[in-house]
Amino acid sequence: MDKNPISLGIMASHGGTNLQAIMDACAQGVLNAEVKLVISNNSGSRALSRARAGNIPALHLSSITHPRFEDLDLETKNMFLLRGVNYVVLAGYMKKVGPALLQAFSGRILNSHPSLLPKYGGRGMYGDKVHEAVIRNGESETGVTIHVVDGEYDSGRIILQDRVPVLQTDTIDDLRQRVQKVERALWINVLRGFCDE
Repeated sequence: MDKNPISLGIMASHGGTNLQAIMDACAQGVLNAEVKLVISNNSGSRALSRARAGNIPALHLSSITHPRFEDLDLETKNMFLLRGVNYVVLAGYMKKVGPALLQAFSGRILNSHPSLLPKYGGRGMYGDKVHEAVIRNGESETGVTIHVVDGEYDSGRIILQDRVPVLQTDTIDDLRQRVQKVERALWINVLRGFCDE
């Protein structure tokens, strides 16, 4: 008997390329999953327009819509619960999630980070700041880590990592593009594992 698809809630702040990769994998049957809701803290994010183009419910929730962080946290939790979400995916979400969401989805909130954690992780280390530090320090490799979110920056249990070579000629743009390509594939591999459980 076929298993029911898992239900995903995705949080993204900007371009939504990881979201698109996950949506495509669901549509193609690569993932036995369904994206139930996309939330962005950025009302103009490409992530929201990607979700709407795919007929997926999409919400802008931020300090603009909910000035009190506690209210934003509760609303985020409630919206995911309302849609029957099993796992929350932080796919380029640039804000810290709150305790209500963490408690409701304990062990089921996943984040990707553009380095081989614990290297180049922690508060203030995100996006191009990571790539810049990797190049500046002369690293020969970097990578992507997908981990469980536990309330501290980049400190949760590591689920899977993949390595990316750093070339001597790399610019930040070069490295970002190579890392993001690996990141999209890594998300599909990790989520496929949860679908198969």
